[in-house]
Amino acid sequence: MPPQFARTYYLDVTPPGHDKGTFVAEMAARLGVSVDEVATIGDMQNDLPMFARSGMSFAMGNAADDIKRRATHVTASNEGDGFAKAMDVILAG
Repeated sequence: MPPQFARTYYLDVTPPGHDKGTFVAEMAARLGVSVDEVATIGDMQNDLPMFARSGMSFAMGNAADDIKRRATHVTASNEGDGFAKAMDVILAG
């Protein structure tokens, strides 16, 4: 599998066969919660595996349209307090 670049100026490094989705599943198991109870937030291609594993996923408003289509929710951009707005939705749930 080729490396996934989040940005041209840094590289996500994970063990072979692992990705952000693997991390979601392993952390949920470690914490004793269902992955359906996990919310994830991202804006890049390398975030898609965690979107696929979590029960609720938020694409940032500045994400590409193909990323937004794969999330269960779309929030505001980084500059528009998207993270805080996603937290409001999660906590209201």
